[in-house]
Amino acid sequence: MCAERSYARSISLPPDEVFRNLRNAKRFAMDIGGSLAKLAYYSTVERSRAYVSASSGGDDGEGQDDHHLYEIQEQNELGARIHFVKFEMTYFEKCLDFIKENLVSSRGEMTGKVVKATGGGSHKYTNLIRDKLGLECDKEDEMQCLIQGCIFVLRNITNEAFEYQRHSPQPYKFQTMDADIFPFLLVNIGSGVSIVKVESHDKYERIGGSSIGGGSFLGLGCKLTKAKNFDELLQLASQGDHRNVDMLVKDIYGGAYSALGLPGELIASSFGKMVSAKDGEGQEFEEKDIAKSLLHTISNDIGQIACLYAQLHGLKKIYFGGFFIRGHPVTMHTITYAINFWSRGTLQALFLRHEGYLGAIGAFLKGAEEDDSEKYCWGENYAGSSGLHSTSPPPDFIPRDRTASFDRFELDRLERPLVSLPALLDPPSYFPDTVDLTEDPDARKYWLDCFEEALGKVAARAVASQPTRDDAEMRAQQFMAKYNKRLETLREHPFAYGSLTVRSLLDTREQCLNEFHFADPYQNIKQQENEAALRILPERLQHLDGLEVRHRQVALAEGLLAGNVFDWGAKAITRLMEGDDSFGFEEAMSKLQARPWLVDDLDPWLERLQDHRHKCALIFADNSGLDIILGVFPFAREMVLRGTQVILCANSKPALNDVTYGELKILAKKVAELCPTIRTALAEGHLEVMASGAASPCLDLSRVDEMLSQECQRRGVDLVVLEGMGRAIHTNYHAAFSCESLKLAVLKNKWLANRLGGDVFSVIFKYMKGSKVEGATPNRSDIGPQTRKSPETDR
Repeated sequence: MCAERSYARSISLPPDEVFRNLRNAKRFAMDIGGSLAKLAYYSTVERSRAYVSASSGGDDGEGQDDHHLYEIQEQNELGARIHFVKFEMTYFEKCLDFIKENLVSSRGEMTGKVVKATGGGSHKYTNLIRDKLGLECDKEDEMQCLIQGCIFVLRNITNEAFEYQRHSPQPYKFQTMDADIFPFLLVNIGSGVSIVKVESHDKYERIGGSSIGGGSFLGLGCKLTKAKNFDELLQLASQGDHRNVDMLVKDIYGGAYSALGLPGELIASSFGKMVSAKDGEGQEFEEKDIAKSLLHTISNDIGQIACLYAQLHGLKKIYFGGFFIRGHPVTMHTITYAINFWSRGTLQALFLRHEGYLGAIGAFLKGAEEDDSEKYCWGENYAGSSGLHSTSPPPDFIPRDRTASFDRFELDRLERPLVSLPALLDPPSYFPDTVDLTEDPDARKYWLDCFEEALGKVAARAVASQPTRDDAEMRAQQFMAKYNKRLETLREHPFAYGSLTVRSLLDTREQCLNEFHFADPYQNIKQQENEAALRILPERLQHLDGLEVRHRQVALAEGLLAGNVFDWGAKAITRLMEGDDSFGFEEAMSKLQARPWLVDDLDPWLERLQDHRHKCALIFADNSGLDIILGVFPFAREMVLRGTQVILCANSKPALNDVTYGELKILAKKVAELCPTIRTALAEGHLEVMASGAASPCLDLSRVDEMLSQECQRRGVDLVVLEGMGRAIHTNYHAAFSCESLKLAVLKNKWLANRLGGDVFSVIFKYMKGSKVEGATPNRSDIGPQTRKSPETDR
């Protein structure tokens, strides 16, 4: 009766709380197990998108208010999303009823179609699914689905795999994405154990297994204790001490057996101490200790077998999954210990954040083959996913983003394939974020507080961006509630969505804004700042052209830094710009830290400019307005005049006041009208404007637009320029490249500046040569390192 009441509360919630966007579902797949069911369905989600187009009237340079540089339009568009819902089998039939009742728009489309199903229950519930949903069940091989699901998450989900170190201050150690995921060993621990060697998407084989698995643990555990189910048994084991039941080496030899290298604490005989408890005589053993000993017995056996198979086949990566794991800290700990022990530390057990969904993902992919779903890249939608929560939380913890026994996981289809930037020195070891907040409690508290404090202003800015929408205020409140709930979850479970970083906090905020149809909260501010900056660009270029070469190079560097001050994402700068309308480029220049800067590689950079020209510079731009127009474009112009090709890169989608690809294309044309050098470079292909694939002030260089990656290879990029706190400090500060790089930013956050040994407006100007400089092009006879075309050509 209690379970019924709990279920009724869950299922009576609006569909978007449990089965989000169910009314628009197009395709279903299921993984039906003995205790849990996982439902997958595809839907199209309506999103608001901001588009910019060149204004027909244009801006005449005199500042009239009736013409703008470009026009802004918000349009609704459909995006693809895959939803996964995990729930207890107790609710299976009523969930089917709920789905049937809410399949309004899709019912006609679903008629006569099949639902891909896997798991042991796919046979048992075939008739029920047909009766409830009118769908035929197409049963898929369980192991095949698990493998395809595993490949899919490793290829698409950031921070999917992790090591678990229970007694570490940060028990979850997430792995970076590696494009080369093969080969690996998949150890699926269900009732028994299956060990599969996976060499490619379609080449894998079961190379071994064991009958001693989760079923053995549960069966023996229920006989030896009063536990009635798997979770009760694990909870009991987590409280126990196996040493009270197991016979250790020291129990036999009085200490370590040094001659054989056996430490005293090593288990010599599982349950060995229970030999004395015969016929009701001798020592009494507690159930929790028995459960812990049984867990060690099963885990050590599995760990040894997995380790031996990995060594036999020369495999370095072992992923564990199955009902026995299920994210339980106690099982992950014992498996980790076993692998570490048997491999002598040469192998690590790896677990998956979304391990429980692998079968459902594989079944869904089977049903989506005609759509070529695997050709696309997918990204986790943090705004609609429950995250990785410990299944053994403190007694007083109440999960903040789960609805009764329902967990959710959502994937959005990305517009373009994302790949690693070719200039990364070692992509498998690349970690974009400078600070992992899961490992730094002080930094974590500061940034979570910081994002919570800024929430009201972000919401206000979102409302202001849609002055004609009557429901904007309501949606802003919904955004605040959603994002604040995420922050609360992350305070309790910093590891819920992988490594917690400033980047992930920003990405989650952008996703939450998009969920409530705020496409670009800073669009009007960016438009105004771009127009104002263009009006003073000719004066800036004329000033630069009048300088001697070395002074001009210094001025260009300082211009990049001064432009970078104008960041609406920084609290100190927001207060400054909101309180002083006259704060402009020269005022920003005066705020910069006097040299020597906090990190000052300006002189080595100037010395480098005395040498041969670069072949191609890749510049990742930051803010709109003064930053892009007075800072970045003059720098790019100088590189072009030196004979260097330039790829100027901007975000694919909006984030704060960062310039977007759509805006940058229009800005480049407007700058070309004012600057013949830029006009010629664009026309001849020496200057190319491209999209980065990002939608964040931070930048993950392991996930950039495939077209950008291909263009970098084609042009032979030998200089990477990262500008701004998000791209050069919060991320990529320690990134290593195979070519030269410039990382520059003005520190506008006092807390961060103090941590780095500086203060607000301290300067980071970091020049690195890289491991090698390839493709260097000799100076042309007409453009040397100290020579440039006459300034008159730009007038």
